[in-house]
Amino acid sequence: MKIRSITIFEPLEWPLKATSLAGAARFLADARQRFSSAGFEVQTVRLATPPFMDVVGSPEPAGLVSFARQLEAAAGEAGIDYVSIGPVMADTPRASLAPIRALPKIIAATENIFSGVRLAHSKTGINLAAAREFAQVISDVAHATPNGFGNLRLAALANVPPGTPFFPAAYHGGQANAGFALATEAADLAVQAVQSAATPTEARARLVESIESAAARLLQTADALVDEHQLYFNGIDFSLAPYPADEASIAAAVEKLGVDVFGGSGTLFAVALLTSAIRQANLPHCGFSGVMLPVLEDSVLARRAAEGSFSINDLLLYSAVCGTGLDTIPIPGSTAPREMAAILIDMATLSVTLNKPLTARLMPMPGLAVGEKIGFDFEFFAASRVLPVKNLGEPTIMDREVFFPVRE
Repeated sequence: MKIRSITIFEPLEWPLKATSLAGAARFLADARQRFSSAGFEVQTVRLATPPFMDVVGSPEPAGLVSFARQLEAAAGEAGIDYVSIGPVMADTPRASLAPIRALPKIIAATENIFSGVRLAHSKTGINLAAAREFAQVISDVAHATPNGFGNLRLAALANVPPGTPFFPAAYHGGQANAGFALATEAADLAVQAVQSAATPTEARARLVESIESAAARLLQTADALVDEHQLYFNGIDFSLAPYPADEASIAAAVEKLGVDVFGGSGTLFAVALLTSAIRQANLPHCGFSGVMLPVLEDSVLARRAAEGSFSINDLLLYSAVCGTGLDTIPIPGSTAPREMAAILIDMATLSVTLNKPLTARLMPMPGLAVGEKIGFDFEFFAASRVLPVKNLGEPTIMDREVFFPVRE
């Protein structure tokens, strides 16, 4: 098990001052050293700010790009790997869509800035217009960044609260004080628990034990950091996030539970079993705290996608009982924005109906069609093939609706 991220959630004033990130830098450097000394590999340290419109105030693109570039430069000098500037908060009927239109320029002008759009919430409803606007952003970014890679730094959010340490979903809630949370890469614990068990019940029990043991060690260091730095601790997003190696693959764990091939009958049961182990474990949960199924970040999942063993709709089904939703999904570069919007709306509908946090991170592959091979010169991605998207017919009444409320 590794620590995917130590994320500090920091209130931020604009314009930046020379000392704006000094406290965050000191904390993250200390946290990285202490967790490393405790025996954990720390992959990244990250900063999450309040939603950028709460900081900057104006949706004018040039000003937002300047903000993102200055913040990225300051973070780099402070030793911070990645920064989330929070999502555009568009989950109410009167939300402005103008900031969404600035996202392609922000992504094109930076390398380590993450953002997105929160377009649905169980207390309000689904902003269909925001889904359509963000789908156009996904298309624009795909064709403006090499191999469409810029979409790794964008996501559609539904019901995602502040204080979630996984990117691109992370943002500060706006309170005056700073805090931190941990995000784990723990799919290997699931593989180990399953392969050493005789029954599904035993596999779950072994996984609960492994999670609680690792969490206890994490909490010893986290408690010391709270005392030393006087920050609030938001908890551990103890998700079974994978790494592109079979020994750290969630799809491998699912298949070891008796599913012939990930995507076949029994997959939903296996994913739910693994999720239930996380929920049973006694620890301060935050964020998603579930099973993550990012297609391109999981070696076995990427192979099964190339083999056609599951569809995007299958992944959406599994999202009902697991973690983030639709993540790093490779789709044809020619996918129309309205077809991507329909996928985002389906994700948001599931999130609102079940009142659970979900995201969607779609990755159109410019110039590639369904079934074509894809590969990235990126440590955290596995080779796969482009997945199909079901085409929509002519525009319907759904295309004319702006906001769909939870209730009238």
